[in-house]
Amino acid sequence: MRVALHTKVRADRIDRYEAAHREVPVELTDAIRAAGATSWTIWRSGTDLFHVLDCEDYGSLLAELKELPVNVAWQARMVELLDVVHDYSDEGADAGLPVVWELP
Repeated sequence: MRVALHTKVRADRIDRYEAAHREVPVELTDAIRAAGATSWTIWRSGTDLFHVLDCEDYGSLLAELKELPVNVAWQARMVELLDVVHDYSDEGADAGLPVVWELP
């Protein structure tokens, strides 16, 4: 399944956010893949962040990562940089952006 998400970086922390993503721990990327993600891309427009990820089941992916120590540490780092964070709650599994149009 493909999921699109919208988060927001704090305007005064864009450089720190981008620097952090140049150093994502291999343990985290391995865990994301093990949880079922096959790709994840983040684009930034000003302070708006748009994520598109492909995974087997987004709810399962969130559940597997939610309490994983490497992800908990990463999310703690991100909460310092973001105004709108990635939602790992049960409701977060339904927080993807709705598809409006696709090229036929």
